[in-house]
Amino acid sequence: MFRKILYPTDFSDVSYKALDYVKQLRDAGTEEVVVLHVIDTRDFSLPEMFPTKELSGWEEKVESWATEEANKVAKTLSDIGLRASVRIEKGIPFTEILRVENEEDISLIVIGSHGKSNVEEMLLGSVSEKVIRKAKSPVFVVKR
Repeated sequence: MFRKILYPTDFSDVSYKALDYVKQLRDAGTEEVVVLHVIDTRDFSLPEMFPTKELSGWEEKVESWATEEANKVAKTLSDIGLRASVRIEKGIPFTEILRVENEEDISLIVIGSHGKSNVEEMLLGSVSEKVIRKAKSPVFVVKR
């Protein structure tokens, strides 16, 4: 039924809670998981506004760290018998999640209800809420 899952993660506690549900879906016929982390390009405006030596290479460090973390998640999934691939994208998280959903022919999105920035979500609307409203696939939202 849910052959290919998209698992967007920001590596927060609630996203790891969602990962537990992804693992359980293996027994329901899931074969493949796309582990997606979106580097929010809006976060890079601060270093451009206040360039310092300490911030040089910041974007590359964030991407390297995200790739390392996503690969750990993919290995965990592979260890239980799921095919897992990693995608690190840059952009606005909900738009990138929807773009990857279309590109990968996803049958289910499993996402945490809140990410790392609760204040931002209160002001702008949460990523998960936008994904729920605009996704073509079913969306499984995991609460805290």
